[in-house]
Amino acid sequence: MKIASIALASAMLVSTGVVLAEDAPNDAQIASIVVTANQVDIDAGKLAKSKASAKDVKAFAQQMITDHTGVNKSASDLVKKLKVTPEDNPTSASLKSGGEQNLKKLKGVKGAEFDSAYIDNEVAYHQAVIDAMDKTLIPNAKNEELKALLVKVRPAFVAHLEHAKEIQGSLGKKM
Repeated sequence: MKIASIALASAMLVSTGVVLAEDAPNDAQIASIVVTANQVDIDAGKLAKSKASAKDVKAFAQQMITDHTGVNKSASDLVKKLKVTPEDNPTSASLKSGGEQNLKKLKGVKGAEFDSAYIDNEVAYHQAVIDAMDKTLIPNAKNEELKALLVKVRPAFVAHLEHAKEIQGSLGKKM
């Protein structure tokens, strides 16, 4: 399973919005953050799949759709098993809002400019999500199965970050 997310604004909110100890999210809030982050990237991936001009950007977008859909299914199955209802919180609300802002921005560009904007956001977002997982989500997950799911998907964030950086580098060479 692989997981990633998008939107530079959302990335900054995730990386800074959940690191204070007094603001530590509970398991229900972590579940909401995970599901929302995945949905944001699914939505951006769908847009990128239809608008990207570079073949590798389209393929990356499809990978994001596939991977995030799989992670959301696993997360949903786990919260049902644990009888936890994902709880909206400032971070999940910020993710949703940032994702909507990113989609609006991306809809306004096309061609190579779209490809660069999408991939640049993917790079920033993946780094921010890795930081949030390491500093906040994994350390604050109380349920061992939820924590195990987060630990299990973390390497996929890293792989997506590296893949996005590779594409970012190749796009820079074409310009």
